[in-house]
Amino acid sequence: MLIKTPSDRRTNSGVWNGWQRLFIAVFFLAGVLVFQGCGARQKVSSPPQATEIRLDNPVNQVIIKIDLPVMDPAKSTTLVFFALPNGNSIEWTEGKKMVAGDDWHYDIQHIGAQTRYLRQVMKDQNLVTVYLANRLKSWPAWKRQTPNGPAEIRRIVDSVTGMFTAYQPSVVLNSHSGGSFIFGYIDAVKTIPDIVERICFIDSDYGYEDSMHTGKLVQWLSASEKHHLNVLAYNDSVVIYNGKPLVSPTGGTWYRSKLMQQRLSNSFRFEHSADTAFSRFISPDKRIVFLLKENPEGKIYHTEQVARNGFIHTLLSGTKYEKKAGYSYWGNRVYDAFISDK
Repeated sequence: MLIKTPSDRRTNSGVWNGWQRLFIAVFFLAGVLVFQGCGARQKVSSPPQATEIRLDNPVNQVIIKIDLPVMDPAKSTTLVFFALPNGNSIEWTEGKKMVAGDDWHYDIQHIGAQTRYLRQVMKDQNLVTVYLANRLKSWPAWKRQTPNGPAEIRRIVDSVTGMFTAYQPSVVLNSHSGGSFIFGYIDAVKTIPDIVERICFIDSDYGYEDSMHTGKLVQWLSASEKHHLNVLAYNDSVVIYNGKPLVSPTGGTWYRSKLMQQRLSNSFRFEHSADTAFSRFISPDKRIVFLLKENPEGKIYHTEQVARNGFIHTLLSGTKYEKKAGYSYWGNRVYDAFISDK
């Protein structure tokens, strides 16, 4: 289902802004959700396909795609906001079965297939994945060019969450490389709302700043046992690309993740374990997890972290589903059977 917002037109109050257009789409989606919640699910004899809602806002250059199952009001609802990696499209991020001539990007993330796998595991939940993109294909660039970028990011999250008010959703902020979106949201709020139950960085916490983010994360993690933080990163500091270091000494996710963990260790206890594959820092209650991939060969593991069940792990880590789901992080892809043909 493709929703196109109205073209620019003049009203008595001037040009419609992007969020007025978004609210038109919100009302349309609300009708879809109400219909699904009023018995549509019982009328489907075969496993239903997810409904897709696309919100394309040319004013603020934001593109949103919502992948939702047939909503069951008897289930709890989780909204996963997934900020796209820099340079990627929503279609690449969703993924599909590869055929001759396809761009290789279709086979490196498979958030669509990982979402479908998760729905089979989390059967007691309505799992909704919200793909967040922009026309610049870069959240850092978008924030630099957008007046009050963090406030706009918060408005995006609040507006989409508002569509699902009747389902009393919990929110997950997730990202692969697109962590600038999450930090923009954190920058925009005085305190991280209780409705946000999980924050996940898949090689995406480049923008972490101790002075701006640690206090809010500590306050949020301390506020509820339902709040989880998951950080996946690899040692990018040893990677040489085209004859030059891939990242600056303090700019990569290896450095930023270790810095975040060190700062959080002032408030929370971590159990540390290490081997040739990973350095792990995990709180005793498993609500705070840092999995840092060692990299003695200096390889680029950016996409591997999400492809090897990374999205699945950030959603299931520390939950009742983790040991029953039949997957392992950095293991073989468990979602291949759920990859769509198109």
